[in-house]
Amino acid sequence: MKPKTKKSGDFDRIRENLAQYSTVVLCNFEGLTVGQDQDLRRQVRASGGAYRVVQNRLAMRAAKGTDFEGVLEGLKGMTSLAYAEEDPLALMKALVAYAKENPAFQFRAGVVEGRTLDVEALNQLASLPGREAIYAKLLYLINAPAQKLLSVMKAPGRDLTIALDQGVQGSKFSA
Repeated sequence: MKPKTKKSGDFDRIRENLAQYSTVVLCNFEGLTVGQDQDLRRQVRASGGAYRVVQNRLAMRAAKGTDFEGVLEGLKGMTSLAYAEEDPLALMKALVAYAKENPAFQFRAGVVEGRTLDVEALNQLASLPGREAIYAKLLYLINAPAQKLLSVMKAPGRDLTIALDQGVQGSKFSA
């Protein structure tokens, strides 16, 4: 059993994390081996997130008065939290990919930028295109009208050049 000072430190760290991150996903990791857990932590870090195993009572107490209070009520079993500050989509993609490879790992619910989501909504979020893909589509949409405008502006000159070229070629054959 942990001494009260260590529990207090854990409580403070959980409270700090809940204040710092805008996205928290509640996970159940029961049945994972140490190696699988380390692999999960690596994947979460690579996505820009953080991962922490928590004691249920401390997590429930730390969540009081925060956006995450509803999600962290009545925790049972082995619980962990995955956090993301900037890109919740990358975190969800990493968690869903890991859950497909390791059925023992599951996520239960989450709060993404203030909105509470269930497992189905989290899976839908993970199926959205990534930030880079959205930026590429946006740039394409911004660039497409400019390309069309340029093509239209070049058309009269191009048409005149084609007509003159055909006139020159036609005069060669008639002579």
